[in-house]
Amino acid sequence: MVTLKEIQEASTIAIQQLANNPLIAQNLKDVFPHPYALANAEEFMALAKQGVLGHVFGIFVDETFIGVCRVVPHGDIYRNNAEIGYWIGEPYWGKGYATQTVQLLTDFAFNELQVLRVFAGVFSPNKASMRVLEKAGYTLEAVLKSAIVKNEVILDEHLYRIFNPNHQKL
Repeated sequence: MVTLKEIQEASTIAIQQLANNPLIAQNLKDVFPHPYALANAEEFMALAKQGVLGHVFGIFVDETFIGVCRVVPHGDIYRNNAEIGYWIGEPYWGKGYATQTVQLLTDFAFNELQVLRVFAGVFSPNKASMRVLEKAGYTLEAVLKSAIVKNEVILDEHLYRIFNPNHQKL
């Protein structure tokens, strides 16, 4: 069973070991480096501790660290929205952990942050993440054509969303 814990419960060594994988980096924004050095994990932990990355969690199965996820609440006119992001270490792919993670992140956003809408952007080649979001109840809202450049390739971004059924109307 997946649990989300404070990111400080994960070791920087464990983060670095799982994150240093080109198959993970290819599906994340360029701010996620590859290769992923121990210094990158240390910088990430410092930023997470300062709160500048939103609500950041370590993903654990029992006591084993398997990845990182976060919820970023938006502000101003987007204050009823939060964006989620996640990555799971390759040894743990295909076991349903990502879907459980998305469900936990969504529950956190709805119940703790009280947002109306949670969304996630997925690069067009990342069909596995699209399936994860769909299994967690998300709906494809839009395809942003030629919206991103990753590794010098222009890609579409698939935007998925889910609405909070218990949100109080303004």
